[in-house]
Amino acid sequence: MKKLILGMASFALLLTACETTENESIQEQTTIDMSDFYVYTDADVDEAARAMQGKENLKSCYTMVNLNRLLKENPGLEKKMYNIEYHTRKFIAGKKGGNGGNGNGNGGGGNGGGSDPDPDFTDPVSIPVIVNIIETSSGNVTTQQINSQIAILNQDYNNNNSNTNGIPSEFANDVADCSISFTLAGVNRVVSNKSSWGTNDAMKYSSQGGIDVTDPSTYLNIWVCEIGGGILGYAQFPGGPSATDGVVIGTDYFGETQAGGVYGHGRTATHEVGHWLNLRHIWGDGRCKRDDFVADTPSSDGPNYGCPTYPTVNCRSNDMTMNYMDYVYDDCMYMFTNGQNSRMRALFTVGGARASLAGN
Repeated sequence: MKKLILGMASFALLLTACETTENESIQEQTTIDMSDFYVYTDADVDEAARAMQGKENLKSCYTMVNLNRLLKENPGLEKKMYNIEYHTRKFIAGKKGGNGGNGNGNGGGGNGGGSDPDPDFTDPVSIPVIVNIIETSSGNVTTQQINSQIAILNQDYNNNNSNTNGIPSEFANDVADCSISFTLAGVNRVVSNKSSWGTNDAMKYSSQGGIDVTDPSTYLNIWVCEIGGGILGYAQFPGGPSATDGVVIGTDYFGETQAGGVYGHGRTATHEVGHWLNLRHIWGDGRCKRDDFVADTPSSDGPNYGCPTYPTVNCRSNDMTMNYMDYVYDDCMYMFTNGQNSRMRALFTVGGARASLAGN
């Protein structure tokens, strides 16, 4: 009898060992496809062409141009961004039980699908914000303007934009409540007679008349200044230099401002913070086969401007023109998708590029 019991116990251990080995083997076979990953784009050429047209409705974001510059100046940045993307895809694939593919037939990347992440992937995140203002006269950027911008960020990242009520039924199930909130942690001001700061990060250094960054591992830094060139703003993707980490917004496009006109309702910050949280432009800064690494955003071959009517068709599908990561007027953008939310969420996980902001 004792031999029988020992035999049965040995058999059970053998089965358990085989099952463990098999599970480990399956896990080892789960690979993250990075074949579609890219960092450099034709943004420099595209934005130069836009500027030459000189049209009011072609104001734009300079984030991708800024990224090209940073990649040239920092040889290790491409590898850092690759590692961040790998972490993002691996974490999301694990949560989805997927294989790291983007679900749209493009062979790589993204979020393993556009559905909602698991519940433990959606804990609220609160990000403290430092606003660095470089103005031509003291108080030019008002407290009301600052407070309105924080309120708008909170609306947009918590799906409280009232314009979402007008979303086409095609995209209704894709709308995300990102549960990311923003709190004003401090305001720094300097007065400067400089009329245009450009996009080379001069405003981020006190040695050049700007304001030095406040601990970017703990705060989102927003610089507000006159950029020039019809540029609304630009941001730095995760992985870039700490000294310049954050978002830059043109004075007229920060918060609620009459001076900003159709761009004066605070959505430039929503868009640029999206880049800071690792979102690409909705069209992937390329043509139809260049992806933004998100499954539930349709392919497109370029930005939309103004306030497009639905449907706007490119790449044989309807564009999601109302997405915050397009170039439309402020009142005509009003959603992030679940897939975009997944990308942002991955940054706050253990090992994520912005994990310290979530206490991880």
